[in-house]
Amino acid sequence: MNLTPMGNRIVVKPADEETKTAFGIIIPDTASKAKPKTGTVVFTGKGLTDKKGKLIPMQVKQGDKVYFTEWSGSEIMLDGVKHLIMKEDDVLAVE
Repeated sequence: MNLTPMGNRIVVKPADEETKTAFGIIIPDTASKAKPKTGTVVFTGKGLTDKKGKLIPMQVKQGDKVYFTEWSGSEIMLDGVKHLIMKEDDVLAVE
């Protein structure tokens, strides 16, 4: 599937979350997980244009591993897999 997000939006496939500690303790979904989430950029928009009409290119690119807050983006399903659409501004860091 090919999807083109508008403007400065990106599509991210979230990484699977570890639900068990190294010692085998299972962490319930209701536990507070206020740490950044990670994922891989699947699709990117073209970027924004400034007031003079000049294109400001995206800083992230397809394949980048990104960190974002837990409540970033809107959830969508692509080919039966959960993805997030978010603005590039929601990205905290790129690895």
